[in-house]
Amino acid sequence: MSSMQIDRLLDTVVKTGASDLHLTTGRPPTLRLHGGLRNLQTKVLDADDMVALMKSITPERNQQELQEEGGTDFGFAYGTRARFRVSVFRQRGDLAIVCRQIPNDLLTFEQIGLPDMTKELIRRPRGMFLVTGPTGSGKTTSLATMIDYVNQTYDRHIITMEDPIEYYHQHKKSILNQREVGSDVPSFAEALRRALRQDPDVILVGEMRDLETIEAAVRAAETGHLVFGTLHTTGAAKTIDRLVDAFPVTQQNQIRVQLSTALIGVLSQALLSRVDTKGMVAAYEFLVVTPAIANLIRDNKSFRIDSAIQTGKKFGMQLLDDHLWTLYERGMISAEEMIDKGKNPSALADKVHKVGGQVGRAEFDIEEEAHAE
Repeated sequence: MSSMQIDRLLDTVVKTGASDLHLTTGRPPTLRLHGGLRNLQTKVLDADDMVALMKSITPERNQQELQEEGGTDFGFAYGTRARFRVSVFRQRGDLAIVCRQIPNDLLTFEQIGLPDMTKELIRRPRGMFLVTGPTGSGKTTSLATMIDYVNQTYDRHIITMEDPIEYYHQHKKSILNQREVGSDVPSFAEALRRALRQDPDVILVGEMRDLETIEAAVRAAETGHLVFGTLHTTGAAKTIDRLVDAFPVTQQNQIRVQLSTALIGVLSQALLSRVDTKGMVAAYEFLVVTPAIANLIRDNKSFRIDSAIQTGKKFGMQLLDDHLWTLYERGMISAEEMIDKGKNPSALADKVHKVGGQVGRAEFDIEEEAHAE
């Protein structure tokens, strides 16, 4: 298989608007389209095809990492049409490749349905704004939209640290420097340490995955920077618990106090397949840190945050499950999809039954019983 082949495959990804391309031995190339997997009508790939495909796109440095570590990740631009984030890994002695399409076009707040209040929060000169959700829930897109808004509207020095860089930003009204972890800088923690000497106004931390990074990000937010960060948590309350739990017990009270003053908002999102049209729709949970919420964080009462979100509607706050229910009522998503992505699946299922709807999933009852035990 020549490089011509990978071009044809990537072409198909761009044309169909698929989110991912899966390549593995014993199966034809497969697209992830609107959430489902679809085989392409071409030959089944064998081990040699996989090696040729890998070599046609993988940089030397990453081929070496693949040899030594059994896997490697990198990003590359496909002409001017799209960028791809690629993961190459060994499985059963052969190779597998997954290419995630990163669209070139930055979207607007309206296009992705971000709550209006986010614009208010990201005008602030300091504080920490977190965007959370499982892998593939559109966090990168939401953050790119917010960063682009700052870039267009204010004169700021924005530094991003990403692994890998996904959306490429131009300098607009702001100066925007993007650092790729692994090629420009060894780690998130190191990038953050250095960033504070680079006169930034806004810092984007691609992933807050360890204690050192979380600590540095909170410190940056406290010292007068606007810090955007991501975590793989679902829901605002869980996100706060996750941050606190990353610290040794002796430091947890201290970090709660710091978070109560540093945190300005948490946007937690899920991405769902639409049933009314092709494509996806995002559901959001949105927490704005008001003085009342700050007290709950400080006093270790995160279990009361969800009810505080419900009473905070005038600040634009909303719970994920409430937003999911709205999307379901509008006929945009299926009951199954809503329940799969919800925080409290059994309560959502009950609501569906109350309005006379059907949930086509027998295994749901089994899961519930497992939870009950």
